[in-house]
Formats: sequence, structure tokens, C-alpha cells
Amino acid sequence: MTAALAADAAGLDTLVVEKSPRFGGSTALSGGGIWVPGAPSQRREGHIPNPDEVFTYLKEITGGLVSDARLRKYVDAAPQMMEFLEEVSPWLEFVWKPGYADYYPELPGGSALGSTINVPEIDLRKLGDEEQNLLAPLALAPKGIWFAPKDLRLFYQVRQSWRGKAVLLKLIWRMFRARVFGDRMAAIGQSLSARLRLAMKQQNIPLWLNSPMTELITDVDGRVVGAVVEKDGRALRIQADRGVVLASGGFDHDMQWRLQHLPELARVAELTGPGKDWSFGNPAAMGDGIRAGEKVGAATDLLDEAWWFPAICWPDGRLQFMLNERMMPAQFIVNGAGKRFVNEAAPYMDFAHAMIDGERSGVTHIPCWLITDVRSFHRYVVGGHLPIPKVPFAPVPTGWKVPAAWLESGVVKAGGSWEELAREIGVPETELRNTAERFNALALKGHDDDFNRGDSAYDNYYGDQTLQNPNLHPLGKPPYYAFQIILGDLGTSGGLRTDEFARVLRPDDTVIDGLYAVGNVSAAVMGRSYAGAGATIGPAMTFGYVAARHIAQARSAETHKPSSAIDSPESSRR
Repeated sequence: MTAALAADAAGLDTLVVEKSPRFGGSTALSGGGIWVPGAPSQRREGHIPNPDEVFTYLKEITGGLVSDARLRKYVDAAPQMMEFLEEVSPWLEFVWKPGYADYYPELPGGSALGSTINVPEIDLRKLGDEEQNLLAPLALAPKGIWFAPKDLRLFYQVRQSWRGKAVLLKLIWRMFRARVFGDRMAAIGQSLSARLRLAMKQQNIPLWLNSPMTELITDVDGRVVGAVVEKDGRALRIQADRGVVLASGGFDHDMQWRLQHLPELARVAELTGPGKDWSFGNPAAMGDGIRAGEKVGAATDLLDEAWWFPAICWPDGRLQFMLNERMMPAQFIVNGAGKRFVNEAAPYMDFAHAMIDGERSGVTHIPCWLITDVRSFHRYVVGGHLPIPKVPFAPVPTGWKVPAAWLESGVVKAGGSWEELAREIGVPETELRNTAERFNALALKGHDDDFNRGDSAYDNYYGDQTLQNPNLHPLGKPPYYAFQIILGDLGTSGGLRTDEFARVLRPDDTVIDGLYAVGNVSAAVMGRSYAGAGATIGPAMTFGYVAARHIAQARSAETHKPSSAIDSPESSRR
């Protein structure tokens, strides 16, 4: 949608085609953050990151996997993209609230203030007839419940602060308003997708739903000049003389293809069961755009990679993020040997890579187990359980007991001693006790000498701010609980290889003229890392903008050629 808005603003005839009956893709299912250092909303607050330092940061975390040209283009173009969107439509309003740190704020160029940009909430009724076409979250919240980005952090502190309790009251008020006044408020990814769609409607940019692209059309020189699109039961050949931008997502749910590139995922398949998968990504993301690009000669990269996320898989197949739980003070995570193996509060990509690397070592890491005690269960939000007195008919588990269904499922285990819990989760009894005693000693000391948990500002974000080290506290008396963690993801992050203008490349690094790829259909500009919250959507929007600008500039250059080389006026705009 960003590419379409930029192309339209440059005077190009623009069409967006969408495979599924709903628009929004994985963005509509996401937290909706946009990682853009130097965005106008930051500058308005007086915070202006140094572009050279941001480039240094990206170069450090990507470890040489991404060209300097692509990194530099992102750093320079991302703020321009956001400035353009704010100018093109009043629907596109962006805000920055400092405090959600970059994922490596201690590195040169990293920021403890963060560069995650968000949009305000919106009443989806403003979409009119288009509201029914917005992809809904996979797990629907109760009517009227929505979280702004900062709400979630405070909500997790419901037992530690009055501000957390205020958020709970705010949620109750929102439920009341929705029932009385018919509000249909949405925030985060839902709001971002809705606002982009409203901007497209404002500019009269057409969007075809239920219209999968099945093939790219090339001329005799291999240039992409259009696409075959299925619409209303017919195969239409759409001419696009100026360019085709693939923004079709990854291959999140083609599990056979994924297993070919990362065999360790077979362990996840065993745990989730037949017919289920482990991706939070758009259900329609099956890799169609990547395959279409390969058929016209495109190279691929990072097909074994994804935007990994540790998760709980409940017996009904529902996946649940393990984010704030890994930052809780009184917990540690063990592998199949009963040992800690990573800073539990680490960025989710790093945590998942530690799981994968550990699995390759011959020790079970998929699953691993988050170990905590009854005090923590009564104090923190764990597995979606709200630590307040039992509320009948509450939309989430409440009360002081671990839900019986959790224990019956085997996803959660309980033990009256370290030895009993070790037997329940199948790890050596002595090792689990040694790990617990070692962790408790470090927690009392106030520093995690083994994995430095709590040293990073990122670690602290969802920690307990009432403690000197928000991420460390000894485990106390039993019963102890163990939560099974598997490997989930937000979608794949490998795909077609591109240059700094989002042009798709062949294996010999030559450009496939007329073909561009952005978002998860392309190999990530973040490499195997993740700069901060919004480091998928930020690059997707940025390189959509970059691609459209490059197409428009190429068209401008064409119009200055001798008349014999100029395309017809109609086709030259597409």
C-alpha cells in the first residue's frame, strides 16, 4: 500500500492486487510498529538520531550479510517515506513514544529511547464497507478490548503499580463503550492497515481482492512487463510497462518447503501435531511471489530464516507469544539437560537462534521450559493468566490457581520440589536443582554473571520496575511450574534477493528489469537480526516507497529519450 501511494503520487497508474479476500496481511495481525530512526514524529519531539550512527548499528547487527548500499538506503529513505505519507493523507498520522529500546541499545548507534513509530487507534467504522475486508486478528479479543502499545507494558504491571490497575479499568471502560455506543476501535497493526487503506481510497487507488497473481509476464529480453491475475474466474494479463512490485509476503505456512531449509523444524511439527503449524503470519502467505520470481530467474537468500518468536502452543493449536514472561524476574529457562542456555530476556530472534543452535548440538532445546514459582504466578501475567481474584466469565484466566486445563494438557507441569518438577519435564533432577540454586544465588547478588540478564535496557522493558534489577529475583517456595516453549515465528524473512532500489537480482547480481520485491517476499535487510520493534514493517514500507520512486524516475528518464523510444502515453504510466 505504501508503494501504491508513492507510485500514484508520482503520476503512475497504479493497481494493487491481493490474493486473499481480506487486505492487511501480516501487518494487520501485528503490533503495527514501524522502526524508523529519524522519523518526523521523533524530530517533533526533539530527538534526531545521527544517520551515520544508525548505519553503524545496522552494519553491526547484520554482520556483513547485507550490503552497505541497502543499509544506507534504508537509513536515508525511511524518514523520507514517513514524511511523504504524512503529507499525502491526513489518515496517516504517526506518533513516537520514547522508551521501547532498540533490541541492542548498548551497541554503537543503538538507542535506549528506541525508534519504534506507531499510529493512533482508529474506529474501524470509518472504513465503511471496507471494514469487512480487513484481515482480523487470529485470536479475537473480547468486544471493545484494544491495547495501545504503551497500554500493554502497563497492563503487565497490574500487580506492581497503580498505572497497571488503571489500564485494567480502562479496558473495562472500553468494553462498556463498545456495547453501549457501538465503538469498533482498533489499534496497532489493525489501525495501520486501516489507515493505509483509507489513504488509498482517498487517492482512488484500486484494490482487487480475491485476485491472486499467478505468473509474471516477461518480454524477449527477460524484462518483467506485467502479470497474470485471476479475477472473477478469469485469467487476466495485466500490462505493467513500468514495473511490478511484489509485496506478497513470505512462505510462512508452506511447512514442507520450510522443512527443506531448516530440518530442525521437524521437532516443532511433532509438538504441534498433524495439520497444525507454528507461524503467526498471514494464513495466505504460501510463497507465491517468491516462486513467481524464481521462474523468471531471480536469486533467493536466507530461506532458512524467519522472524522467530518463542511461543506456547496450547492443545487447540493456538499459539501464544512468550515475551513478557521471559523478562519476569523469578524465572529461568532450561533445555533438555536441565541447564540455562541463554539470557532469557534476549530479543526473540536471538533466543530462537539459541534454541536452534542448541538443538543442533544434540541436546533438546525444542521444546525448552520456563521455570517459575507460585509467587510469580500470583504476581505477574504468565501465559495470558491475569493475577487477580477469580472473575466469572472473564475473557482470560484469572484466580490464584493454575488452570486445571493447562496442567491436563501437558503444556504446563507442576512439582512440589525441584526433583519432582524435573521428572515431570524429563530433565536430570540434579541438574535442575543445581541450575535453580545457581540462579537464586545470582539473583540475590543482583547480577546474572552467566548470561548478563538485565544488563540491557531492552531486557528491562517488561521487567518488574519495583526491583533494583527488574529481571532478577530468586525463586521461592514450591509449587514450581514449568511452561513448555516451542519455536514460533511472525513469518519467514528470506526470499528474493534485491538491491538498494528493491530491484530483484539474478544469481549473477544482474538486475531483472521491471521487477521489484519488498517485505517478506524479499530477503530481509535485517539479515538474521532484528534492530527493534517494527523492523519488519519499517523496511517493507520503506522499500515499497523506494521501489515506486525508482520506477517513477525511470519513467521520467524515458520521457526525455528521442520520440522513437517513448512508449504509448497510456502504457507509459503503468
